Amino acid sequence: MFDKLIDKGFQIEFHSHAKAILSVDFPAAIAELENVLAALTIPVEEIIRSGGGETKGTQRLRRALSEAAWRKVNFIIEKTINGVRRESQSHEVDHVRDFDGRLIALEIEWNNKDPFFDRDLENFKRLHAEGAISVGVIITRGRELQAGMYDLVRRYAEEKNIRRHDDLAKFGLSPTPRQRDAVAKRLARANGAKTYGDVWADHFVSDKYGSATTHWRKLEDRVHRGVGNPCPLLLIGLPISTITFGEPAAVVEALIEEGSGERLEAAPSE
Repeated sequence: MFDKLIDKGFQIEFHSHAKAILSVDFPAAIAELENVLAALTIPVEEIIRSGGGETKGTQRLRRALSEAAWRKVNFIIEKTINGVRRESQSHEVDHVRDFDGRLIALEIEWNNKDPFFDRDLENFKRLHAEGAISVGVIITRGRELQAGMYDLVRRYAEEKNIRRHDDLAKFGLSPTPRQRDAVAKRLARANGAKTYGDVWADHFVSDKYGSATTHWRKLEDRVHRGVGNPCPLLLIGLPISTITFGEPAAVVEALIEEGSGERLEAAPSE
């Protein structure tokens, strides 16, 4: 199951009998998710230009899912006593797929604050308990991608010959005064031991893709603590191989344009 994705480096993890449920009741879901995710690529320029928010690549992923009928749904759960409504709760899920009346719910957490995992998992738990969904799916940055984020950004800085603040403007980057000051202080502390590219990449990653954002380890920690249990869960970690270098400029611009206009996820605060 998901062999194509595993071969490409995706992390795949099942919890609470999700593997058995998917293999028996949802073979079409497996095929759809595998086809959509196997086609995903994110040029490194998107990581840099997104400033830490949702890349156009993940917006294209949302679009591909929507085109495969994974649609946003606002679940409303109401309780009544003798015909009088006593309680009403809503649970919005970005991607829900209906397979003959049986639903799978899916959330993409590319780079939110990590408490969004608690929201997603608790939503899945409640919806499963109420019989609304059969399986919950979360897609996020995989362990290898998170660990390699600095190397990706550092390689970009080296290939683009970024040597000072002003060089960033040539690539559509506009650091805030706070960011410029932080990089300047780090560079001074390095006292020549590191280049501007080294320091800028380190600050960019820690500022935008730090440990308190949504990535595999933060998701894994919660699931292993039992958050979301007993909802059957499929966890998918995006691999570092998803990020591409050397794409022709016209291709990168076309991909970014393709993602324009899609819903942007809240980026970590400045």
